[in-house]
Amino acid sequence: EVQLVESGGGLVQAGSSLRLTCVASGFTFDDHAIGWFRQAPGKEREFVAGISRRGGTTYYADSVKGRFTISRDNAKNTVYLEMNSLKPEDTAIYYCAADASVYAKTTPIDYDYWGQGTQVTVSS
Repeated sequence: EVQLVESGGGLVQAGSSLRLTCVASGFTFDDHAIGWFRQAPGKEREFVAGISRRGGTTYYADSVKGRFTISRDNAKNTVYLEMNSLKPEDTAIYYCAADASVYAKTTPIDYDYWGQGTQVTVSS
């Protein structure tokens, strides 16, 4: 059974940091690029960050560039999203997703597997 399980979300104040973790199972993890997406109430799911299957190439949305860092540990089937200098507008449910490609894409429809999400709430 394919699973992607996110954790690490929570309620924090603006300016704080969080580290999200996504643990994968049930598929060949290092054959997949991974993306982090987020969805706020009433808004469409949007790309946050992506990492190639070997970890050598990363991508970020302009809104998080310089504040968020994506990384992966293929030996642990795990991807991380380090989030610093959090802002209230970062409040959303954060999802990790896997795409059977070398490089991560930025559109949700391209991804094969999705986690259930973890809530991040940033208070002002």
